[in-house]
Amino acid sequence: MSGNGSLSGPGRLSGPGSLGDASTQPAGAATVRQGLLVDEPLAQYATRHGLKPSAARPPLFSYIAQIWQRRHFVVGFATARNVAMYTEARLGQLWQVLTPLLNAGVYFLIFGVLLGTNRGFPAGLFLPFLVTGVFVFNYTQRSILVASRVMHDSLPLIRALHFPRACLPLGYVIIELQQLLLSFAVLFLIVLGTGEPFTWYWLLILPVLALQTLFNVGASLIVARWGAGFDDVSQLLPFLVRTWMYTPGVLFSLQALSLTALGALRSHPTIAYLLQINPAAVYITLIRYALLANERAITAGTKPYNYRLCQIYRVFPVRNPYNVAYCHPIVTDTGLWLWGVGWAVLALVIGFIFFWRAEVRYGRG
Repeated sequence: MSGNGSLSGPGRLSGPGSLGDASTQPAGAATVRQGLLVDEPLAQYATRHGLKPSAARPPLFSYIAQIWQRRHFVVGFATARNVAMYTEARLGQLWQVLTPLLNAGVYFLIFGVLLGTNRGFPAGLFLPFLVTGVFVFNYTQRSILVASRVMHDSLPLIRALHFPRACLPLGYVIIELQQLLLSFAVLFLIVLGTGEPFTWYWLLILPVLALQTLFNVGASLIVARWGAGFDDVSQLLPFLVRTWMYTPGVLFSLQALSLTALGALRSHPTIAYLLQINPAAVYITLIRYALLANERAITAGTKPYNYRLCQIYRVFPVRNPYNVAYCHPIVTDTGLWLWGVGWAVLALVIGFIFFWRAEVRYGRG
């Protein structure tokens, strides 16, 4: 046989798509001929020229550095998506505030007016108590739900550009943080309108939100990897998160359920403790303590323990809500801060490593 498809020798390329004898090749063609590798293994060729696989997973600290280098892109991406989210609605960005506010109004009507879970609260406290819980929990809820779909929804972007994939769930957490800050402007007006004073305790909101944001990033990275591999995750998560909403005291006081004589958790101290240290409950409680002076006044452990006054509260919580301050707390303020830091660090470290280990898989589905 001759031509491009001819065999002129065993195991050598005589031209593009053909085999030939090495003895017939000119000098210097032992390595490359017509742009094709001949004798040199690809790995050695790549090493000699400093080439690296474009889809290879970078080392962990290099990956972190790449994300930091793109921090301005992440913030810009989040801001642009946030602005574009409601551009087609007539009320525009106002929906960022109206959505959680309407949710809080529905919950206040059902739990505060119809079911009477506001009993035992000082006058005017239940509304800011409820709205704070709804806004803070909504931040974590939305971050997790959106992250479960982010890799699937961003496939065109992932396949078109090379960047650390963790930028995507991180960017969507920033979107939810921006929306929370707008909601807090309304929350502050509600709090002040119900007679709560402005105090220096409000500054504690900043470190609490920082811890909650770190937790949300870690949790979002975990569900983002799950969602990238299993579409069913985004279908199941709304039910799980909705169930979670009823455990951290968003709509009612876990303290009252745990300490009063008729409280559902009175005879289950271990369950009461676990409910109060779950991540959502920790961050909600810390922000309520920082924002609401009346909430601090009716928190167990605020005053030295007094058996008689504590028992009066246990039996008559509606008549004497402030006597709860004389009872032993289930979780102390210091304990809440330690749990808040612990949850943030644990979620961020586990979530980041878990997501990074599957970096090369994203965009291949």
